[in-house]
Amino acid sequence: MSITDPIADMLTRIRNAGKAKFNSVDIPGSKLKTNLAKVLKNEGFIKNYKFLHDNKQGILRIYLKYDQSQNNAIFGLERISKPSKRVYLKHNDIEPVLNGMGISIISTSKGIMTDRRAKNEKVGGEILCNIW
Repeated sequence: MSITDPIADMLTRIRNAGKAKFNSVDIPGSKLKTNLAKVLKNEGFIKNYKFLHDNKQGILRIYLKYDQSQNNAIFGLERISKPSKRVYLKHNDIEPVLNGMGISIISTSKGIMTDRRAKNEKVGGEILCNIW
């Protein structure tokens, strides 16, 4: 089976696993998805992630984070740039998500980073998704 948008597939799997209250979710691995998971962990949206090697492309296991009343740490995920329509912004044009309550994940020439870090380093790039 061919997936045309692997980032949207990753976000959908995380969203569905959070609604089903799973502890972890397995996603077909890649470097881009691993870097996305690293940003999510650094921002406190997930507990942890692990890349499991197999004979194929590998599996990225993401451990989801919940509070005491079993509410998911991720309230919403939104894919911005799609394969059919890419969205690029300069560092001046990057807007905060929900007045700073969420983050945008941006693919820049310096790697995958949050909107705040991209503004600080004065680099623009492709807006991959918003998470709050």
